[in-house]
Amino acid sequence: MRHLGHNEHDLALAEPFRTVANGGPLQLLYKDTDSVEEKIESIARKIYGAGEVTYSKKALRQLKFIAQLGIGHYPVCITKTQYSFSTDAKAYGPTEGFNMEIDDIVINNGAEMLVAVAGNIMRMPGLPKDPQANHIDIRDGKITGPS
Repeated sequence: MRHLGHNEHDLALAEPFRTVANGGPLQLLYKDTDSVEEKIESIARKIYGAGEVTYSKKALRQLKFIAQLGIGHYPVCITKTQYSFSTDAKAYGPTEGFNMEIDDIVINNGAEMLVAVAGNIMRMPGLPKDPQANHIDIRDGKITGPS
């Protein structure tokens, strides 16, 4: 088994997880009673380093709908590109002070969770840019392609 080296930055990032795993206090980013906007902005600023959060017209309509439904107490997560901390897939590494535009807010009522969608992304995780399904075909009633 190959041992992976650790640098001080890796250890600093892991410390909060180690603390909680050893029974230490869990520090949440927001309170259940915070507004949906406060929850989104807390995540955007504290996790991703956003300087500003703006909302599309569609997201603003969803915020009103969420208020009408009385489900603003649901937890919130943000889905965005996996290639960057910002919403720009080409901005590698940590970024600070960018505008995170929330394009939509998806209500997952069964799970009691709200998902703020930032940027144009595919929401199904784990698919490569060129999935193997692109290389599978049926010829003469038999499946052909990668095995």
